[in-house]
This record gives sequence, structure tokens and C-alpha cells, in this order.
Amino acid sequence: MNRATTTLPGDPPGGGRAVAVWSIGVAVYFVAVIFRTSLGVAGLDAADRFHVNASALSTFSILQLLVYAGMQIPVGLLVDRLGTKKVLCLGAVLFTAGQLGFAFSPSYGTALASRALLGCGDAMTFISVLRLGTRWFPARRGPFVAQLAGLVGMAGNLVSTLVLARLLHGLGWTPAFAGSALAGAVVLVLALLFLKDHPEGHEPEPFPHQGAAYVRRQIAEAWREPGTRLGMWVHFTTQFPAMVFLLLWGLPFLVQAQGLSRATAGELLTLVVLSNMVVGLVYGQVVARHHAARLPLALGTVAATAVMWALTLAWPGAHAPMALLLVLCVVLGACGPASMLGFDFARPANPPERQGTASGITNMGGFIASMTTLFAIGVLLDATGDDYSVAFCAVFVLQALGLSQILRLRGRAARRERERLVASRVETVHVPAA
Repeated sequence: MNRATTTLPGDPPGGGRAVAVWSIGVAVYFVAVIFRTSLGVAGLDAADRFHVNASALSTFSILQLLVYAGMQIPVGLLVDRLGTKKVLCLGAVLFTAGQLGFAFSPSYGTALASRALLGCGDAMTFISVLRLGTRWFPARRGPFVAQLAGLVGMAGNLVSTLVLARLLHGLGWTPAFAGSALAGAVVLVLALLFLKDHPEGHEPEPFPHQGAAYVRRQIAEAWREPGTRLGMWVHFTTQFPAMVFLLLWGLPFLVQAQGLSRATAGELLTLVVLSNMVVGLVYGQVVARHHAARLPLALGTVAATAVMWALTLAWPGAHAPMALLLVLCVVLGACGPASMLGFDFARPANPPERQGTASGITNMGGFIASMTTLFAIGVLLDATGDDYSVAFCAVFVLQALGLSQILRLRGRAARRERERLVASRVETVHVPAA
């Protein structure tokens, strides 16, 4: 007797073991985010320590993101070929070495090299965690699991904002950064001892890897899918406003342009992170139940972010009122969860053996936008004598570019996804009953 089923053949069962293994991978990503965002609370200290201006200061984050973005496709290919455990462990080694090097850097040049090494290791974490989720949990749980991973990452940002900032100002530069590097060693040991790529009985099908030809084919086939490209542009357009704010320019903007104390500015940065965590849970649940909500949520987040930045930068007084800054930070908190929606476009557009590559392409989007905006703001600040109202207008340029591409690709991606869904239903309708 035949029956229809909503579960695809070979779908992982999930359960407590899946949660335990996935949690180890997420712990590695959590520490990577702490290290990635540590400069966000140390930007002014770094400028004093290395005697650099705004443009040179932004180079720290730009180089880190340049390495991160440039590594996304290679990392996706590595994950598809080598599996999650090997890539995550290598990432933990690299970002821990980068954080430790940053702690002891005697000069601007060595500090730059350390941040590049950190960015290389950081680049290996999130794609691996996404792949781990698809290998251990049923496909229907994909959107929620991905948003939950993003939420844990934002918790790492919260640790930077609350804990590392206090260590930095209480203990000093070297003890704070060197001490935090111990967390990298801890998660590396956990991953080496307990992490597994997939549950027993759910090994991926053998797939031939044929050197350069395999690499070209994986990239070309993933890019050919409109869903992959749409996912990249959704990630590009939604992620960077909050990333730029948290990674480097938020604290200087709030202190120097808005006249707030460091303590108050730190509380507003914390609000962005808390908002991100709450919105991430909401977006994950909404998309898991209503798949069609992906694009409206993404476009709504872009519109709300643009409106709040426009009101803040155009405020006629010397400083924007605190109420407006509070709303701005709450809205910026939605940017991270909205960027995760990009993976929900790329995931159904690609088969399992191409998930890492497609996720790598998608993940490049937001980091390319963040890197570009970080650089543009630094250059504009130096050119205008620290006029933040002019410098932060770079946000609107990147949003306009990304929005135009989203609107261009949405129809093609939707048609292609419907075709794949119909084909999937045809294949599963005659699956024999267990």
C-alpha cells in the first residue's frame, strides 16, 4: 500500500541527541561571534592604542570582513567535501590564534594580521552550523533551527557588549583579549571529542569530487539557481545596518555624534542584541508556519531600518532624542533575523550535496555590504570632519542596490521553487509505508 508523506525519505529524526550535537557546533559559532564583535566595544581603545584615525580604525573590521566574505565559497565547498567537524575544528584553531595574537599585538600591522586570521577562522563557523542543522534535524525545522543559531550568535555579541567591555576597562587590553581566547580552546576540545557530522544511518550519498571541475560545477550550479541569488541579496540588504553599528561605528556614533556616555551607549548596543534575539525567535516561528512570509518580513525590515535611520540622521536638533535612538536600536535588532531569511530562499533551491556552497554564496552578501559600508563611513568621516549625518547616508545607497536586486529576482525564484516543490511531491507520493 502506498501513501503520501510530508517527510522526505532520509529526513533526519531530530531529538535530544541532535540537540546535543548541534549545541556543540553552535558553541563554536558563539565564541567566534564574541571574538568577531570584540572590536565593537574596543574601537576607541584601539584608536588610542595604535594611534590611528577613523579610516585606519575601520580597516580592522574591513580586513576581517574581507577575509570572512572571501572565504565563504571556499568554506562552503570544504563543508560539502570534508564535513562539518573538520571545518569547525580548523575554524576554532584559527580564530583562537587570531584573538590571542590581537591581545599581544605591539603594532597596527600585527594587529591587522591577527584580525585577518580571526576572520578566516570565523568564516568557517556559521556555514558549518547551518550544515549541521540540515544533517541532524528534519527539513521542516530548518527555518527555526537556523534562526536559533543566529540567536545564539547574537548572544555572543551580548557577551562582547556586557562582559568583554568590562574586562577591557577593568583589566586592560592584553588580559581581556588573552583571557577571552581561552573560550576558543574550550570549544575546540568539545568539538574534537563530541561533534559528529550526521546521525547514524543518515550518511550522505557518495558524491564524486573531481578537483577544479568539481569546484566550478558546484559554484556554477548553485549560482544558477535564482533562489541562491535572491538569498544572497536578501542577506546583503538586511544584515549590514546592524553589523556596521555593532561591529565598529555604533559606539562612536552614540558617544561622539549623540553626546551619550560610554555606559549609555553600551546599553543601547545591548538593546540591539536583545531585540535581535527576540525578533529572531518570532521570525523563525512565523516562517516555519508560513513560508510565504519570508519576503514580506525581509522587505518590511529593510523599510523600517531606512525610515529610522532617515529620522535619526535628519533630526533638526543637535542630538536625536533618546526615544528615537531606542526605537532605532530595536529596529536594528531585526536586521540579523531578517538576514537569516536569505538562507530560507537558498536552502530549498539546492540539493543536499550543494547546501554548503549555496549557503556560502548567500552568506557573502551581508558581509560584502558590511565591509563596503564600514569603509565608506570611515572615509566620509575623515573627509567631512566627523560628520556622522553625512557618513551614515552610505546605508541608504547599499539598501537601494540590494532592494533593486531583490525585486528583480523574486518572481523567478518563486517560480523555480514551486517547480521543485511539485517535483518533490511527485517523487514522495509513492513512498512505501513503513
